[in-house]
Amino acid sequence: MNFKSIFKIAVPIMIGNVINQIQMLIDKAFLGQVNELYLSSLGNVSTPMWASMSVCFSIVTGASIIISQKVGAKDTKDVEKYASSLLLWSNVFPIFLFFVWHFFGQQIFIALGTKGIVLDFCMDYLKYFKPIILLIGLEASTMVIMQTSNHTKPMLFFGIIRAGLNVILDYVLIFGKFGFQPMGIKGAAIATTIAEFAGVAFSMLIFISSRHMPTRPPLGSVLKASLRPYLKSSKLGLPTALEDFAWNLGNIVLIKFLNDISMVAAGIYGAILSIELIAVSCIAGVGSGTLTLCSEAVGACNIKKYKSTALCAYIICFSISILTLGFCLVFPKQIISIFTKETEIIAVCGLYLILMCCNLYGKSGNIILGNAIRGSGNTRWMLCTQIFGTIFISGCAFVFVKILKWGIAGVYAAVITDELVRCGINYIKYRSILKRIEIKAA
Repeated sequence: MNFKSIFKIAVPIMIGNVINQIQMLIDKAFLGQVNELYLSSLGNVSTPMWASMSVCFSIVTGASIIISQKVGAKDTKDVEKYASSLLLWSNVFPIFLFFVWHFFGQQIFIALGTKGIVLDFCMDYLKYFKPIILLIGLEASTMVIMQTSNHTKPMLFFGIIRAGLNVILDYVLIFGKFGFQPMGIKGAAIATTIAEFAGVAFSMLIFISSRHMPTRPPLGSVLKASLRPYLKSSKLGLPTALEDFAWNLGNIVLIKFLNDISMVAAGIYGAILSIELIAVSCIAGVGSGTLTLCSEAVGACNIKKYKSTALCAYIICFSISILTLGFCLVFPKQIISIFTKETEIIAVCGLYLILMCCNLYGKSGNIILGNAIRGSGNTRWMLCTQIFGTIFISGCAFVFVKILKWGIAGVYAAVITDELVRCGINYIKYRSILKRIEIKAA
């Protein structure tokens, strides 16, 4: 069993992710207490922006797979080559993305059905948030080096610094404390941007000075790195980037349906999503460990390690899902009251919390099985299943929301159905990969 190896990689990532999600939850809670439409605005901003930014984080998956496989095969020369190229060239696309949002942000929000004062709030948030886009290439590439070095503690420190500073600045700037004018959603964006830059600066100091990163290349190698290794790893990572984009595209479709339901529907869904993402951030941390260890196992042709990693990872994620369900069953009203004082909204959201928890079981399977499949070197499969999933969830949402008139519950029904169907498909593929590795090892 690989519980210890998974936890070594996953726990710092999990804690850092949870701290980050709690910070975002507090962000939404502060804004919801000031104006309920701020929640809908934040939902309309964060979904399409993350859909684009996630490409930068996902495309480095190819480098993570290749570097981990080279570590398993003990090929240190290629490790340095791919790591150097990644650190240098992953910063190009974010610059292009920054200008896309700078010039076309309003048109994107309008296309999603955002209008009126909610659109104004979205543009206010975007104005002060978009500098963060310039950092994501650096964040993504250093994250790969930490994961492939099995040394993810710096990511934990990054999360603590960023989240702690963000919460403090949120309180000061949103509500107007210590002599500052109340800035509402503008204050939330400014607080997030300042905290992000401070966190990256601190984590880079740790990254540069740490002695526990064997896959970190020397500075001279980075400065003269060839573009070719980055392009090769990006080719492997591109299906994962497109997969994440397809998944986020499905969420954008859901936001469109939610905006059609009511002005506050997207805000309610976003608030519930904040709770879900705390659990998902833990599951994603386990998924990162799964990817690294399964890639190493493939590089070493170790079928036992590959199989036990996936099994242990899902056991951990299943336990996380059970704990989340128990928490939501015991404290439903207390959870929803964090975001709003409206008794009618609090009364109906208990059902949505339970539906959200039900979705975690299928989502856990897709995250763990997906990373195990990617670790084998096959990144196209998950793209194909996600494209199917985006079309499938859009169709389900249309039936449940537009035809059956289930409202927000229909959106959750579509999400749950999609995750469970894809989990079954991915499990069949995982079993076929096991047989292939067994044949190769023999």
